Amino acid sequence: MTLHTHRKHTKLIRPEYGSFGRNEWAIVGTNCEAIKNLADKLLSHFSVNYNCVYIDASHNDALQTLPGRLNAGAYIEFTTHEGYSHINDSRIPTDFHNHSMFSDADLILVNGNHHQANAQVVVIDPKKEESLKKRLSQLNNIELILLSGDQTEAFDFIKNVIGTTSDLSVFHIDDTEKIISFFSRKLINAVPKLNGLVLAGGKSMRMGYDKTMIKWHGKEQRYYIADMLKSVCDEVYISCRDEQKPEIDTEYNTLTDTFTDLGPFGAILSAFRHQPDTAWLVVASDLPLIDKQTFETLIQNRSSKAIATTFESPVDKMPEPLIAIWEPKGYPLLLSFLGQGYSCPRKVLMNNPVKIISVGSSDILKNINTPLEADEVNEILTNKTKTR
Repeated sequence: MTLHTHRKHTKLIRPEYGSFGRNEWAIVGTNCEAIKNLADKLLSHFSVNYNCVYIDASHNDALQTLPGRLNAGAYIEFTTHEGYSHINDSRIPTDFHNHSMFSDADLILVNGNHHQANAQVVVIDPKKEESLKKRLSQLNNIELILLSGDQTEAFDFIKNVIGTTSDLSVFHIDDTEKIISFFSRKLINAVPKLNGLVLAGGKSMRMGYDKTMIKWHGKEQRYYIADMLKSVCDEVYISCRDEQKPEIDTEYNTLTDTFTDLGPFGAILSAFRHQPDTAWLVVASDLPLIDKQTFETLIQNRSSKAIATTFESPVDKMPEPLIAIWEPKGYPLLLSFLGQGYSCPRKVLMNNPVKIISVGSSDILKNINTPLEADEVNEILTNKTKTR
């Protein structure tokens, strides 16, 4: 008899979060005021193009009671102001809370005197040398050394931690431009890779036959789109229902729905479940007039600060969810909307930061659902052929 190891939980691929989220650095080794000053310079520069977060601890040692209505028994006090909101929360945050709260952050700066982060910026400050020694266990991924005052090199115990790392950057803490350049490179390199996802799992009820198999351009539309995506994406997958998989050419990667009966919403979630740290260029297979230039335009205008980059629908001026680049930060939002009973990807885009661009020709985004619409597209394609 063969014994099988019992697995208690489903094996899932987890996003690459640190203590708070992706792309986090703890600044440690100097006083809190110097850490805040450095953070202010970085936040002022990067907040234009990135979602930035600063994490610290309270320095109000005189605070004896819980603030606001927490002292009266509320577990959360939520106050809205013009331009921002304020939350007092009595709950002690865990990694799970942090990951949910900061999932859309591009740059997280942490006061390392109070919190740990996945990577560290170590300031060499002689006044804090002994304090820094006590934090050696936290210095597991030093990426930048900053010298303060008249210091010309790192402490010996820091040198022992970093070893012979030759490409470790060392600047003076007042070299703001060099520090900004360092983080600029890090953030550019952190932009998620881009995969392509061809949505081909619909049942084509109104068409009466599988519209993904129509050969508008000499080959089945699902393959035609996949081939175009291969030239602009790292990997390309055809999204389908489980029963469709045997009929799809083995030359193409497939992703079957693991969130079933949710249509395109489930297909997008299934893609993120497969690769949660990847961005997905999602394309519906019922767009017979789509071309490679459209994909290139979308990629050139891509904003990783937004949850998605998409086109404005020429029909209703709404964001188009099925010809869009969905960033990894959209994954927890999609799950959150599903938990609230919504399975419309457009609703997610309408209620979150999205970059919307205009499409050159309204025909490009023309989708087909009925034989009559198919006839209209055939006429457009015929006329294009005649004018060449």
